[in-house]
Amino acid sequence: MQKVDLDSMSIDDLAALRDQASEKLADKIAVRQRELAAEMEKLAALGKTAKASAPKKDMREIKEALKPQEASRPQEAPKPQAPKADKAA
Repeated sequence: MQKVDLDSMSIDDLAALRDQASEKLADKIAVRQRELAAEMEKLAALGKTAKASAPKKDMREIKEALKPQEASRPQEAPKPQAPKADKAA
């Protein structure tokens, strides 16, 4: 890429350079967005087939494995309750 001496450029030339850079960047963004959209469509299709082909038993096992383990939580001691005073009428 050619080096550009920005300090020596006129305001009009700098503005034109900015516009060219903006256009080039917009083009690259559009291309990348199309690529990502195509990838998302492929992943969505794979997700649908994976969900349809996965047995429910396996899904239950996966969900159970992802749940927090009860044994790993510290047990809380029950809080003592203050005796209730009877109101005499």
